[in-house]
Amino acid sequence: MAAQLFNRIGQVGLGMALVGGVVNSALYNVDGGHRAVIFDRFAGVKNLVVGEGTHFFIPWVQKPILFDIRSRPRNVPTVTGSKDLQNVNITLRILFRPVPDQLPRIYTILGVDYDERVLPSITAEVLKAVVAQFDAGELITQREIVSQKVSESLTERAGQFGLILDDISITHLTFGKEFTQAVELKQVAQQEAEKARFLVEKAEQQKKAAIITAEGDAQAAVLLAKSFGTAGEGLVELRRIEAAEDIAYQLSKSRNVTYLPQGQNVLLNLPTQN
Repeated sequence: MAAQLFNRIGQVGLGMALVGGVVNSALYNVDGGHRAVIFDRFAGVKNLVVGEGTHFFIPWVQKPILFDIRSRPRNVPTVTGSKDLQNVNITLRILFRPVPDQLPRIYTILGVDYDERVLPSITAEVLKAVVAQFDAGELITQREIVSQKVSESLTERAGQFGLILDDISITHLTFGKEFTQAVELKQVAQQEAEKARFLVEKAEQQKKAAIITAEGDAQAAVLLAKSFGTAGEGLVELRRIEAAEDIAYQLSKSRNVTYLPQGQNVLLNLPTQN
């Protein structure tokens, strides 16, 4: 009797373990910020989006496919041409996420790697169309307008595939080697032109200064001539006396100069030899 009782308990425990294993294999979890799509082997992809939490499914018959519906960044580089036929290397940084209600359609048409299939192609398409409307110089001076046009067109295009673009920004914008060299040569030429213009203006100012100086000298000569005519040689004598006084004042401050009155000998009070 005891042996039969133990066998019965063992059978019940084994049955419970089997039931627990089956139940666990029929459960799946959907984490926060995720959604699930159910693929049925008989009915195909169900038009149902499963939210967060723990859910049941039929093993072997059904398969849950999980999607991340949070915004994710992606950099998309593209090489295109401007309106004046210049090569432009441009990179967009895109924050994207799928529309939750369209996940069954997205999985059916594009698969789980939908961003890899869609974003590079539509980004290149939109950039080629928008950049071709601007010259190379306008792409730099009107960058905000370019970014706005790209954002509007790309958002509309991505919506056709069930994608939401939360942010679009131009992170990289460069031109071809030839255009860069041409810009550098233009800048050098402008600097040389500014230098030449400065030299011309300097020469003009020097010319005006020389003319003004000459006119001043001429007016001074006229005034001197008038003074000579009025005062005769008295003015010249006055200027000579003033100059002599100035020279005498300067010499008197020098220690190496000795002033002797007229008629005196350098050797003072020394008898001369016959």
